[in-house]
Amino acid sequence: MSPRGSDRPRLPFAESRRLPYRCRARTLVSMAKTKTASRSRRRETYTAPQPAPEFPGCKPVPLPRKDLESFDRRLEYWDGRTETAWICEPTTPYHEQRSRLLNALVERIAQVRGAPIKNYGSMDLREQDAPKSIMQADESLYLHPARARLPGPSAMVIGVDDHPDIVLEVDHTTDVRRGKLALYESWGFPEVWVEVPDDTAPSRPRNRRPGLTIHLLQDGAYRTAPESRAFPGWTAEEIHAALNEWTPSERTNAVLERVGTVLGERDGTGPDHDPLLRSQRRREFERGRREELCRLAARKFEDATARQLVALLEHAADAERLTQAGIGIIECRTAAEFLDRVAGQGARGE
Repeated sequence: MSPRGSDRPRLPFAESRRLPYRCRARTLVSMAKTKTASRSRRRETYTAPQPAPEFPGCKPVPLPRKDLESFDRRLEYWDGRTETAWICEPTTPYHEQRSRLLNALVERIAQVRGAPIKNYGSMDLREQDAPKSIMQADESLYLHPARARLPGPSAMVIGVDDHPDIVLEVDHTTDVRRGKLALYESWGFPEVWVEVPDDTAPSRPRNRRPGLTIHLLQDGAYRTAPESRAFPGWTAEEIHAALNEWTPSERTNAVLERVGTVLGERDGTGPDHDPLLRSQRRREFERGRREELCRLAARKFEDATARQLVALLEHAADAERLTQAGIGIIECRTAAEFLDRVAGQGARGE
């Protein structure tokens, strides 16, 4: 008789009758192992399909590949497989203000550091192959443009150009976490800021609370962080506060100076390496020297001499003339001798 058991796999009745008992048992065990291994292989090779990226707050419109170059509207994403563009229009001042404010803020940091920061705004970010997809960030920053492989005139190409050090996304009525953030991660962007402004909008999802989130790429995946890696010491709280001020507060200005100083110390640069600040600092120094010389002239001679000295030094821009005026205060015995010396120094300088 055949062995019984409700949990034992069975051969067809006709085949099982032809085999001896031991052979039938070995065959059944072999078939069970084969079936289990087959199921295991199927589980190992199975890959769950990735969810398609979503772009809440955006409208999909057909956009054939041949029309890409002539398309002049703002887009969030273009899918080359379906030739579909997701657009968010119209853009509002509440959205655009944050992008423009970031540019102004980093310009102040760049001046204190003494080296420029390049802002490419909402440029196209394209995959290398012809292209499969395109995204547009709200702002894209390069902290060291002199030594980076910068984008060309048409787009930043993944795998060809260097990634921006910072990408900013403003979620006023959108949610980049459901689409764009995963794409930034897969494309290897090192740092993404997501700003949800303090100003609300009727179309904003209720679960989007104001604030800025910093996403840093670590081991191929994003991790949230309390402060920026590209701008050391600049916290998410401070960045959010700065992006929501109409004009920078004293606290924000102090923060920008602190961050710029840290970057400058790292790079061996400072305010005197910035042409504008260097010129302003020189003019302030010369103005202070002129005021001090006039006070000394009034003390040694008389107030009328000081007033005449103001007129003589009004357009003096060279340090040598100011130095000679200081020497004249010490060496000259009379006001007339002193004024003649300063006037003569000016004539020789001209």
